[in-house]
Amino acid sequence: MRRVAVQILKVAIFVIGIVVFGLCIFALPPLASSSAEMFPEFSYLQYPILIGLYATTIPFFYALYQALNLLTYMEKQLAFSAFAVRSLARIKYSAIVISLLYMIGMIYLLTQSALHPSIAIVGLAILFSAIVIMLFAAVLQGLLKNAMKIQSENELTI
Repeated sequence: MRRVAVQILKVAIFVIGIVVFGLCIFALPPLASSSAEMFPEFSYLQYPILIGLYATTIPFFYALYQALNLLTYMEKQLAFSAFAVRSLARIKYSAIVISLLYMIGMIYLLTQSALHPSIAIVGLAILFSAIVIMLFAAVLQGLLKNAMKIQSENELTI
């Protein structure tokens, strides 16, 4: 059962990656063009926003890769290892980078008087999601470190 759950999670990660990649390739450029046509006063923001959104996909895909690594460690019975702790740390740092990029982008849009409430809501949702993922990864990282410490103490006493 455990192996099936790990495989389902791997498939889910691949699906998420494919969907986000597809959105980046097929949805974002036409959406940016149509937004620039609808709001010509903000058309100069089309490419900076696209660049910012594409910049956030780099840590996103890196975090997905680290999640796949973590699931592979679980399959190999290495869930309580330094490798798993390192993967969680990298996921945490990726979430921090995504949070910072979205904060910078929203501040930039605010200074340009282009932060529409719907854009702000979506940006805040992504920002808070990244913060929750960062906190969750930090808590799991701490738990894994403590579990590894207890495991090594038990091995030494036996």
